[in-house]
Amino acid sequence: MKGYHDNIERQTTANSDFRRVLYTGGHLQLVLMSLPPGCDIGAEVHQDRDQFFRFEDGHGQVDIDDNTYDVSDGSGIIVPAGARHNVRNTGSEPLRFYTIYGPPEHVDQLVEHTRDEAMATHEEWDGKTTE
Repeated sequence: MKGYHDNIERQTTANSDFRRVLYTGGHLQLVLMSLPPGCDIGAEVHQDRDQFFRFEDGHGQVDIDDNTYDVSDGSGIIVPAGARHNVRNTGSEPLRFYTIYGPPEHVDQLVEHTRDEAMATHEEWDGKTTE
């Protein structure tokens, strides 16, 4: 196996897709995300997985249950399994970040260009990994 190696900051700041799965392992998954101004991911709960967010561009807020955190370049957030959460772009530029799910959440190599596309075709990880 070769794993995953790249400049994640460059990959993240260049991404304009709502969701782009870069790598899926058996226990975690690396996903790029970009939210246009005024957009959010939609409130959700993952009962069986933790999630990490690292923000590289823009300004936003993350809600975790009854807590709200301001985020910008360099911010990191961990959402524990079972917590209701949402990410919102509150700035005037795209909010770009990557997220790591443990275990994976989405089908490997998935690309969803917009939030509307993601909401219309929500799928779940099928157990297939990148390698």
